[in-house]
Amino acid sequence: MAAGLPLSPGHAIAAALAALIGGTLAAVAWVAGGLSALSEWDMRALWFTLWQAALSATLSAVLAVPVARALARRQFPGRGLLVTLLGAPFILPVIVAIMGLIAVFGRNGALNEGLRALGLPEISIYGWQGVILAHVFFNLPLSVRLILQGWQAIPAERFRLAASLGFAPRDIARHLERPMLRAALPGVWLAVFLVCLTSFTVALALGGGPRATTVELAIYQAFRFDFDLGRAATLGLVQIGLCVGALMAARWIAIPASFGAGMDARGGPVAPGGWRRAADAAVIAAAAVFLLWPLAAVTALGLPRLTSLPAEVWDAAVRSVLMAVTSAGLALGACLALALAIARGRGRWIETAGMLPLIASPLVLGTGLFILLRGLVTPQQMALPVTVAINAAMALPFGLRALIPAARSLQADYGQLAASLDLRGWARLRYLTLPRLARPLGFAGGLAGALAMGDLGVITLFASDQPTLPLKLYQLMNSYRMEDAAAAAVLLMVLSFALFWLFDKGGRLDA
Repeated sequence: MAAGLPLSPGHAIAAALAALIGGTLAAVAWVAGGLSALSEWDMRALWFTLWQAALSATLSAVLAVPVARALARRQFPGRGLLVTLLGAPFILPVIVAIMGLIAVFGRNGALNEGLRALGLPEISIYGWQGVILAHVFFNLPLSVRLILQGWQAIPAERFRLAASLGFAPRDIARHLERPMLRAALPGVWLAVFLVCLTSFTVALALGGGPRATTVELAIYQAFRFDFDLGRAATLGLVQIGLCVGALMAARWIAIPASFGAGMDARGGPVAPGGWRRAADAAVIAAAAVFLLWPLAAVTALGLPRLTSLPAEVWDAAVRSVLMAVTSAGLALGACLALALAIARGRGRWIETAGMLPLIASPLVLGTGLFILLRGLVTPQQMALPVTVAINAAMALPFGLRALIPAARSLQADYGQLAASLDLRGWARLRYLTLPRLARPLGFAGGLAGALAMGDLGVITLFASDQPTLPLKLYQLMNSYRMEDAAAAAVLLMVLSFALFWLFDKGGRLDA
């Protein structure tokens, strides 16, 4: 901390966050039985976690390249909407997407019905193949967006120079596109790998069994069914080690493309004709069908039954909305205080504290909080408060990424002026900070609210008699009430997107 600067709310929040993460991880470490406590099945879960994450990341990155290239060099009606929809799976509740995949690829799904009609063997979505399919479904859009940004970052002058030199498509690929991909693909692969390392809901709904159990699912089974806190804690430490290793690898895995700066001119890759035009159209159409068909299927199945859902589903929906709004509010307040403290140069440790949730999954934090609070409150009493707190903490890194650049610009542009006017406290917050940071605050709040709305993680650890909507949806699926489950999925999807839209739209009003 810079000398002479008083403590800010950001310091208190950073300290509380460090205590939350550090305390829960210390509790997990305290009761862990050591790596020797891992059984043969746990080692299989560790191997499957690494294997499925590597395969999912590889498939997502490889399949994203032709889709991103086609979107980069083709212009067509609805292109902007399609690119926007590619960001939807990030805020789409995981359990809703799984419901959609089951509607298409499940035993009674559209694909298997078609295979049966043709006399061909059916496919199964349950097991390792379902886990891989779901991870590719979620991470292909993210990979496409990241790689598409790489194509758009190539200066337009390079493509114009290539055209003037008579470069063929293979020459453009060799001299412009492949260097960009060498720089972008490792980071894309690592991002997807990290997401798949902490997969829980996908493995819970589509995996399971000794051959398709992730470390996260093994933690849940050790905690929820065996009540073996030592084994759950040991698995939690293993999970933390995997995440820390992946994050450390992120510091050196990318290779610079070295294109140099451009003149910000409009333009992009040359759009070749012939068979390449047809191939680009086929790739875009295939990606759109793969991503939109499951959502359309679950919507068509559930929408007619939406008004006839039982009362307990609506109660769970109200409970989820209240929890999501509370989590988003806590996350926004913490993000704002941390971002302002970081912008004023009050210690790099504050930013480090804000990123701490990345090293621990919600299940690990939930296990640690249970260990710390057992004997003080019952699992049912701690279920909802712990879920709210952990959802708020897990949203912090994403909110900070949106707020820190804007907060630094605000401090650079208006910090000295505000100080000369003695603008401080509530007045500074009301007349300067909130209006100038309204847009990133709205986006961060929408992201936090949507992620909390669709979370099916911590709440599953506790035998709660007050289920959230994602947990209720999972219970309906387990009871084979698939039509009610589809209707609940539609409701959850609508509420998640509505929360994101309301926060994001609110941040744009009078900004």
